[in-house]
Amino acid sequence: MSAPPQGPDSDPAPDSPRAARTKRRTRIQAENEEKILDSALDAFAQHGFRGTTLDQIAEGAGMSKPNLLYYFRRKEDIHAALMTRLLEEWLEPLEAFSAQGDPMREIRAYIRRKLEMAREKPRESRLFASEIMSGAPRIEEYLSGRLKALVDEKTRVIRAWIADGKIRRVDPHHLIFAIWATTQHYADFDVQVRLLLDAKAGADGHLDDAARFLEELFLRGLAPGTEPDGSPGAGSGGRTGAGPDGRTGAGPDGKTGG
Repeated sequence: MSAPPQGPDSDPAPDSPRAARTKRRTRIQAENEEKILDSALDAFAQHGFRGTTLDQIAEGAGMSKPNLLYYFRRKEDIHAALMTRLLEEWLEPLEAFSAQGDPMREIRAYIRRKLEMAREKPRESRLFASEIMSGAPRIEEYLSGRLKALVDEKTRVIRAWIADGKIRRVDPHHLIFAIWATTQHYADFDVQVRLLLDAKAGADGHLDDAARFLEELFLRGLAPGTEPDGSPGAGSGGRTGAGPDGRTGAGPDGKTGG
């Protein structure tokens, strides 16, 4: 494949992918960049960052390595472009978690949105998991910054629901982690899930079954009523002394306040 045309519209800007250094990209340039990113997503999701080479990405994109280097100078630039796009998509389901909504509906919708990502973006999920398992060297700032701020915001929403007696007392962080773990399992361990369920390639009815099961699991567990220790829960006729963090006002003698 011949190199993309260069001309007066291709003045470079420092420290950016080659394709982004053009004032105006042509349709062919945009299409080729998408081919590279799609090939890279396959490679990174399967082999991880360290196990992926530029030659693999170029071959998957159907172009020569020199042609690929016209668009991205380094493997790191390709990975950064993918992660930037992924992280924006990854935040959307949690951002949609609304304090104004009914808690059960909001949690149900969040579970559904996360499973839809497992259905539609399994490669992206595995790319994210691979980055986390390697120590998150390229996204640590994102995790400790924007993601943490968003999670802190949503845990405050959950604590307010607890304080109002709308859901049982739970640890908000571990509730979010549990939803992440159970929903993303269907993307990250797709091969195992399909083999154990005898699910055919391309069929995804098991994800609908998973949605119903997880909704039942989480929503029944969060419904106001008796707590696991047998004590009256929020909304069961006499509110507990739950504070803003969702914990009861237990004193040094272990008895709840009230």
